[in-house]
Amino acid sequence: MNITGKEGFDMAEEKKYFTRMGDGSVVYMTEAEIRADMAEGIADAVKRGKIDPLTDEEVEHLYDIITMPGSIVGVEPGKQIVLTNDSGAYKLNIKSQIPIVKDNEVLIYERCLGVDSVDVGNSDYNYKTAKGVAQREAGALKQALNISTMPLFYGAMTNLGFYTKPDGPVENWAELLPLGQIKEAMAAQEDAIPHAVKDIVYVAKQMYDVGADGINLDTSGAAGDADFLAALQACEEIKKQFPDMGVEIGMAGEFVLGMHGKLKYDGKRLAGLYPHDQVKLVEKAGASIFGAVVNTNCNKTFPWNIARVCTFIKACTAVANIPVHANVGMGVCGVPMVENMPSDMISRADKALVEIGKVDGF
Repeated sequence: MNITGKEGFDMAEEKKYFTRMGDGSVVYMTEAEIRADMAEGIADAVKRGKIDPLTDEEVEHLYDIITMPGSIVGVEPGKQIVLTNDSGAYKLNIKSQIPIVKDNEVLIYERCLGVDSVDVGNSDYNYKTAKGVAQREAGALKQALNISTMPLFYGAMTNLGFYTKPDGPVENWAELLPLGQIKEAMAAQEDAIPHAVKDIVYVAKQMYDVGADGINLDTSGAAGDADFLAALQACEEIKKQFPDMGVEIGMAGEFVLGMHGKLKYDGKRLAGLYPHDQVKLVEKAGASIFGAVVNTNCNKTFPWNIARVCTFIKACTAVANIPVHANVGMGVCGVPMVENMPSDMISRADKALVEIGKVDGF
């Protein structure tokens, strides 16, 4: 469509590209708008993480991915990467409301969906609950292992908040903090850590005894720095007792919340750590895979979010000595925060993370 300017010449309407907001809603942006948002996203990551920006070449490559024609984009043949899953083998049953037993769910993931591994977990996805039914869970996992080929993990969340009263043994720091009882709140978090570590290691032993390929400590740090510390200590203990058992530590957010604020691991304060610092502590604890997270901002565009994500993830993979599997679920690593996730943005996020972020898996 042409319009006539004041001087009497035709000015073509500037081309706009299909993309989305962080909440999944559709938006059309010009090249200038996309580039401006990319620059802002990169700058935000650089400032917060104190890391290097993307290179000019990487920025151009990312722009090409964002504006690439087609609903779904992908990497070149031979550049595909592996997948791990959290809460994988009950998503069909619980989230999709399809009544299927776990071993059959595993076969669907393996033989129909072609995934590389699956996390078999309890529907109440935390280790405190799993401890009470660990032998039953191990029996289900053993049956799935007997009929499948791919690696199977057992997974759950550390979920430190489950250890607070009235259902748990320690005081509730979320209640103590608003009352100004800071020392008591800090002590409660410290008291909860050994309970969580004990439960995680107990469950890991049951799964190891039936042949599980690994244990997944999912959404680590969800309850703050004490939650992350519990995951690190549990990983240490698992590797001591079962050296050949793989451990995946996946994060809850891009930085560790300082609910306690003074907790340290290997001399490093946990509060405020971003992925490139988190991965070094996960390595130290003996983990096999690090699940990196960068939060999606719903009020920003996909170009802003994915540029920020790639900046953080590139810094993480650059220093990592273990595989980094970026979390690309709802609301993280550039994926919009929406229940039915749009494949147009997921595939672009995936391609960018492989080619620019240099991740080892998803």
